[in-house]
Amino acid sequence: MRAGIEILYEDNHVLAVNKAPGMLVQSDITGDICLADMVKEYLKKTYNKPGNVFTGVVHRIDRPVSGVVLFAKTGKALERLNQMFKDRTISKMYWAVVKNKPNPPQATLVHYLIKDSKTNKSKAYPDPLPNTKRSELHYELLCQSQHYYLLQITPITGRHHQIRAQLAAIGCPIKGDIKYGFDRPNPDASIHLHARSITFMHPVKKTELTITANPPKETVWNALTL
Repeated sequence: MRAGIEILYEDNHVLAVNKAPGMLVQSDITGDICLADMVKEYLKKTYNKPGNVFTGVVHRIDRPVSGVVLFAKTGKALERLNQMFKDRTISKMYWAVVKNKPNPPQATLVHYLIKDSKTNKSKAYPDPLPNTKRSELHYELLCQSQHYYLLQITPITGRHHQIRAQLAAIGCPIKGDIKYGFDRPNPDASIHLHARSITFMHPVKKTELTITANPPKETVWNALTL
């Protein structure tokens, strides 16, 4: 833990952080402190850099979600990583804690999502409708406790609130996610969705890199993952 952030990986080109639930990746209208600013401050202090420090935000995860977030430390790395996301050559894997057991225990889900900007929510439909976008993910049941089930999820597409909406559509809302049907919020307003790992080709070294983040130290996560 450095400068209040958990750094998972760093070299001259990229930096990966384990984002805590509740933290913004980039600033928004709330004006709350964000992860990008904390990374910039860390780089400035650690390497004694004067003036503005380059911090390229490669991708974002939702505020109530925890896990791996990747930053670029150079413009060249940012450009190449952005292209990888565009080409879908970067793969991400998530863990989710849900209240109901999925049936079957593993499957590939295909839904058609439409985003409501007013509510900042996506609705999943089983068949294509006007303005919907095809969304696909694979899930697998890893284990269960007395009350909850731990799923491993690999998104194939990258849609707004895709995992949250698709799991809710099969009757498996994520713990704490009242926006998508869970019956009560978590005390800290987080949801039990965690960006567990990201795998990509290093933008400069050209070697495959997998970065993994542990979930928050919390009772339910501990019961299912320790």
